[in-house]
Amino acid sequence: MENIDFSPLIISLKTGAAAAVISFIIGVWLAWKLLEKNNSTKCFLDSLLSLPLVLPPTAAGFILLLIFSTRRPVGSFLLSFDIKVIQTWLGCVIAAFVISFPLMYRNARAAFEQVDRELIYAARTLGMTEREILFKVAMPSASPGLVSGTVLTFARAMGEYGATSMLAGNIPGKTATVAQKIAMVVQDGNYAAAGMWFLIITAIAFGLITGMNIVLNKLMRK
Repeated sequence: MENIDFSPLIISLKTGAAAAVISFIIGVWLAWKLLEKNNSTKCFLDSLLSLPLVLPPTAAGFILLLIFSTRRPVGSFLLSFDIKVIQTWLGCVIAAFVISFPLMYRNARAAFEQVDRELIYAARTLGMTEREILFKVAMPSASPGLVSGTVLTFARAMGEYGATSMLAGNIPGKTATVAQKIAMVVQDGNYAAAGMWFLIITAIAFGLITGMNIVLNKLMRK
């Protein structure tokens, strides 16, 4: 029996974790900041931030490819610092982040909207800074939504295929994820290998969702 190369799984897990962390930081911050914006501004920015959720991943990948091409200003600027995005693991992370970010943002926004406004007003009356209110009042109260958003973002980033393929390519041991591996072995007619990778990624996804539900049930009882 030939040895199984688990690099696609490692790459997928690393990519999912990195994209989830970045999405959490930026998503929570933006969701909190947009809470106080007027309706027209909030509507426009909300639509813009949610756009990758409805775009075909290949369309998002095409735009990212244009942005980070070394022949374009952004790609050329990054290359001057020896930072290359196309066909690198960094490209995997950026593609996964762009596609999965709306899940974190929308969950965080919905969670913050459910926080009792009286708590926030009381915290301001007591002289707490906006940063303190976010970390000590809003985030603990919104924790179920934030947990849900983080887990779903990680799972979506881990399984990203379209944008990742266009921006990072499918380089074995470098940018080839589980989703790309499944597509590749199916093209080769190796359905046994595809089934094995399917079972692995399904088990991880099921475990994540089950763990999330357990955590959410505990949080809701508090």
